[in-house]
Amino acid sequence: MSYDETLRWMFSRLPMYQQKGASAYNSKLDTILAFAKYLGDPHKKFKSIHIAGTNGKGSSSHMLASIFQEAGYKVGLYTSPHLKDFRERIKISGECISQTEVTCFIQEHRSFLEEHDLSFFEMTVGMAFDYFAKQKVDIAMIEVGLGGRLDATNIIHPEISLITNIGLDHQDLLGSTLKEIAREKAGIIKNGTPVVVSEFQEEVATIFQDIALDKKAPLSFASANESKNYSLPLLGEYQIKNVKGVVEVIAQLPSYGIKETHLVKGLKNVVANTNLLGRWQILSEKPLTICDSAHNREGLTLVLQQLQKRRFNDLHFVLGFVKGKDLDKILPLFPRNASYYFCKPKVVRGLEAEILRDKAAKFGLIGTSYSSLGSAYKAARDRADNKDLLFIGGSTFTVAEVV
Repeated sequence: MSYDETLRWMFSRLPMYQQKGASAYNSKLDTILAFAKYLGDPHKKFKSIHIAGTNGKGSSSHMLASIFQEAGYKVGLYTSPHLKDFRERIKISGECISQTEVTCFIQEHRSFLEEHDLSFFEMTVGMAFDYFAKQKVDIAMIEVGLGGRLDATNIIHPEISLITNIGLDHQDLLGSTLKEIAREKAGIIKNGTPVVVSEFQEEVATIFQDIALDKKAPLSFASANESKNYSLPLLGEYQIKNVKGVVEVIAQLPSYGIKETHLVKGLKNVVANTNLLGRWQILSEKPLTICDSAHNREGLTLVLQQLQKRRFNDLHFVLGFVKGKDLDKILPLFPRNASYYFCKPKVVRGLEAEILRDKAAKFGLIGTSYSSLGSAYKAARDRADNKDLLFIGGSTFTVAEVV
């Protein structure tokens, strides 16, 4: 198969949470463990850092990777989902896995994948771990896909674990309360392995403290630390919390010899070093056009607070969500004195633009539905003055169409 044919096979045949929702979520690690054993247990052949959390785990993973790169290490980086190309999920020192590597891996192991009916995510995790082991990375940043305890990445035994924060997201799978979700995220805490929590949240702090105590895992809350004002190309103010967690992780790993200069350069060059996309990304200056992949209440709250600090005449929102989001809690966050352009992301789970438009109207958010993001974006640009502000978001998949 060609690379495109391989991707079509991967996306169409195998369940994928981002496309199908809860039906693609596995409730145990047996399948990924069997796949890892079949591959020769590649996850045991490289060192790693495990990163979980509701918001900020992707940015934190990229920051850590960039810092280790600046220190001269060969660094693996596994993240999800991708924005433009599947290969963004698996990188070494900023370079995506090649199309040939992806195609050959699927071809070589296709019979096993079919026989054991692996999920899209299990298959991708196996591919990443196999690639990192064969390429002999010095260390890999492994971002949790969903939750933590039952996530396919949770077969690694990392040098340290990082949990960024806890918010209400994927409640159909992880639990209806912050405490229930925190227990799932805390599932990445390993016996005797240090764990850093970026943000102290009173409602869930005892969950982490109790589990860490039970597993004899040294625990630290990074938000209590004094933080320097590091230069960072990721413009979201919410990144300050992520930076604190990242800095504490580095402090907990003195044997790697990472100096302050590596940390400073790693944070400053994170976008260039890792090719990170979709985090408070400026697409245009006139009108100022910003996209951000925040897609839950906590993430969008921070993004919208930051938008309001900008100077502008009028505000325009191009929004597209996926099905299953609790819009009753998300839509009230948006301002009523703005223009709205509703669209459907190009994924199976994309919410119909007309449904989103009607739902938004109940909260006083008046706008027009469009057949595509492209037409919605064009309409917004046509209406916007150079002194206006235009924001694109609501879903990772919406952002993926414009970056």
